[in-house]
Amino acid sequence: MKRENYSIITEFTFQAFSSFHEHQMTLFVVFLKLYIITLAGNVIIVTIIRIGRHLHTPMYFFLSMLSTSETVYTLVILPRMLSSLVGMSQSISLAGCATQMFFCVTFGITNCFLLTAMGYDRYVAICNPLRYTIIMNKRVCFQLVAHFFCDIRPVMKLSCIDTTVNEILTLVISVLVLVVPMGLVFISYVLIISTILKIDSAEGRKKAFATCASHLTVVIVHYGCASIAYLKPKSENTRDEDQLISVSYTVITPLLNPVVYTLRNKEVRDALYRAICRKHS
Repeated sequence: MKRENYSIITEFTFQAFSSFHEHQMTLFVVFLKLYIITLAGNVIIVTIIRIGRHLHTPMYFFLSMLSTSETVYTLVILPRMLSSLVGMSQSISLAGCATQMFFCVTFGITNCFLLTAMGYDRYVAICNPLRYTIIMNKRVCFQLVAHFFCDIRPVMKLSCIDTTVNEILTLVISVLVLVVPMGLVFISYVLIISTILKIDSAEGRKKAFATCASHLTVVIVHYGCASIAYLKPKSENTRDEDQLISVSYTVITPLLNPVVYTLRNKEVRDALYRAICRKHS
């Protein structure tokens, strides 16, 4: 009778940027500040949209949903990352890792489809302005929303078996989640730009493009980082490169949403100003 030795993995240990061990406290402070800004920014956006009656439009409805999704997304990942950086509970159970991965992927996919829905909203607003309120009614908006830090790549690298099938499956899912929405957003913006170019006045073209500039900025960064992370047939990056990519779409991308939409969007800035004045009056 032949007996084989085997071990069962029950937990993982976060390395927490072990290559930069002497700078981990600095990284903790930087990431904590970014997390607070991201959390506060998204909460402010959701609150301002909720209390500002003139912001009760499809575009801002989608923006509030995106901010809510980004908030939960960062809550799933960043507190665990911060605790690991200061040496607190660096281990995570297999079940805990799977749970974190599930919510990370779920809200990451949700963000992709929300950005696609926002692209469609901008297409209707610019290409079919007279029918906008009819096409983008409340029912349609809710239907679009309803269609939809243990990361997959690093965890698969820890496997002792051949993960080729898993890599192929991840690539296929990534294509469906990233390439298809990116294609739809691209088509929307081709139609949007062609419509904008037909506007006679330069001021009209500038105003039309301004309504979708913020969304386009977030789309480029979000899909750009996600594509670099997931649209490779096999992850050949070093551990440090994987960490840099992960930080980009888990820390930087969620931060861009509130920053871009508050700094570049006059309606949101005005609503925030009125809310502050009302509070101090």
